[in-house]
Amino acid sequence: MGQQAIALLFILFFITRLILQKRRGALSGPAFVFWLSFWLIAGLLVVFIRSIDRIVSAAGFSSSGINVLLYLAVAWLFYLSVKLNIKISVLDKNITILTRALSERRGPDEPKPDL
Repeated sequence: MGQQAIALLFILFFITRLILQKRRGALSGPAFVFWLSFWLIAGLLVVFIRSIDRIVSAAGFSSSGINVLLYLAVAWLFYLSVKLNIKISVLDKNITILTRALSERRGPDEPKPDL
């Protein structure tokens, strides 16, 4: 029970930070909805961890529900890492193409822009 309370306090902290970021304009609407949903679902999983334990046990897993949730979370993080790496690679490629196009448009007598 103590661990659940601590986890819920952390989740509440992250939700308040999320709301502050949204008010400051640092977070778009869809991103806010995604992260708010994420933290609310995490809170529900924490509250119903005993039910998850029973479901995991009935499914034949030998570990507890929290272990299965952690395994799923790590798999999800790896998936997001791959997606971010792909997105960064595409952005890098687009920046390279844009830089080449801009350098070709500039004449030999024009000064280079200060960066």
